[in-house]
Amino acid sequence: MSIGKPISVSGPGFGLVRNRFVAPEPIPAPAHMQPADFAQAAAAIRSWQGYAPTPLLRLPWAATAAGVSEVLYKDESPRFGLQSFKALGGAYAVGLQVKAWRAEGKDCATLTVCCASDGNHGRSVAWGAKRFGCKAVVYVPAVMAPARRAAIEAFGATTVTVSGYDEGLREAARQAESNGWVVVSDTSYPGYESIPQAVMCGYGVIAEEAVAQWSAPPTHIILQAGVGGMAAALALRFQQLGHSPRLVIAEAKGAACWFRSVAEGEWRTVESQGTIQAGLDCGEPSTLAWAMLRHHADSVCWIADHRVEDTLRRLAAGNPSVEAGESALAGLAVLLASEDRRSLADALDLDAESRVFVLGSEGPTDPDGYARIINA
Repeated sequence: MSIGKPISVSGPGFGLVRNRFVAPEPIPAPAHMQPADFAQAAAAIRSWQGYAPTPLLRLPWAATAAGVSEVLYKDESPRFGLQSFKALGGAYAVGLQVKAWRAEGKDCATLTVCCASDGNHGRSVAWGAKRFGCKAVVYVPAVMAPARRAAIEAFGATTVTVSGYDEGLREAARQAESNGWVVVSDTSYPGYESIPQAVMCGYGVIAEEAVAQWSAPPTHIILQAGVGGMAAALALRFQQLGHSPRLVIAEAKGAACWFRSVAEGEWRTVESQGTIQAGLDCGEPSTLAWAMLRHHADSVCWIADHRVEDTLRRLAAGNPSVEAGESALAGLAVLLASEDRRSLADALDLDAESRVFVLGSEGPTDPDGYARIINA
């Protein structure tokens, strides 16, 4: 953290806290997230039918607005037809569980995997279950958009309504214990870390593709976090590939668990207040991601829904024109919030030489919601 910078800044629709506990050491790699583990995941995923690298787009209009040299937008909407980066992690972890099940001489048709999901992870687990021949049960919040639920069920998964994502995590664990199922979660909690590491290794493909696609590495990466698994996975994999840009975590105002945790220097939870950024509507950081990033995220910024809606419209109207879902844009929205707030740009250490990488983590997975925002 730069000396002399304010510890926090805020403005209309955003709030940033700088991490007082940043350490110069490398991000610690968990036992099953070593370079060989990422390479194994990448080799498996690249062998799947339909694999293709997702595009890394230059957004000159966003660079001009933010006063930086370059904005790189990795568009995950085409990923395996599932419209989300989550296709990489959940399905890969399901495949590993099926492989282990078969190694014990069991019929994979007797295996049931389960998880909690606000949409995209459940879709990936359901797709993986269909691909590898097992069953899937997904616990979904009552407020889930019908299109997202239908997308999960289209792969033959059973969906079960719960009050919210965090309750879904607890219910999945309870039912797995009672029924002999296997939880394939994208978050970790005490006593449950191995499978989330496999999920996160799947996400490493994004970093490998980006390194091959950019002409110069970014100075900053602004990555959205629900539980934080994607941000931790990409930051670690970039580091393993020789790149350690400044990391900023972006999250929804209505579920700012990372903001609170970084501000207090300890893992903390929050009660969700609701957000249109459904994929970020998580009140508990992944304990695994927290252990990896607590001393390595430069800052955390929450962003209000109205700024995300504005960013979605600007992205659709820009050149190139890009369609994105509400959960895809927290990172880009944080960058654009610096357009009229110099204090935010200063806190992020952005200048005319900065090159910023953001992840467009999903396409418009709720078409009705997307149309409502575009036409507002």
